[in-house]
Amino acid sequence: MRRLFAILSAVTLIASFAIAHAQQNRVQAGTLECRGGASVGLIVGSVTNLGCVFRSPGHPDDLYVATISKIGVDLGITETTALAWAVFAPTVQLGPGALSGNYGGVDASAAIGLGLGANVMVGGSANSYAFQPLSVQGQTGLNVAGGIQGMQLRPGR
Repeated sequence: MRRLFAILSAVTLIASFAIAHAQQNRVQAGTLECRGGASVGLIVGSVTNLGCVFRSPGHPDDLYVATISKIGVDLGITETTALAWAVFAPTVQLGPGALSGNYGGVDASAAIGLGLGANVMVGGSANSYAFQPLSVQGQTGLNVAGGIQGMQLRPGR
């Protein structure tokens, strides 16, 4: 258990430095909230599909589908996953589908019954978007994960 907390702390520290650099010259444009069902960790990685909605004050909700691929330690099974990121962009005026693209970052999470996690993601068009590093991630199940992750975000319905 001690080793798990050391890994989670190291990944969170790396994420904090990465997002500080990524947030330069950006404003908070809104929040991206994602939810998904069951996921099975495959020791060296996993793939999770989520339904997402981008919410920005004064603008209609913008729907997305996210596919998150992780490489690193990922052991266990989760029943549900929910993520919420603050989205930083060059401007607060984002059109429909503006967040579509590929993102990369780091992740650390753990669940025994209920769990929490930390994530940082940077990418999109010309790497112009950053998702807050310490996102709120909730999950239920029995799982421990940490490593590098990629996310493909595409328009949803």
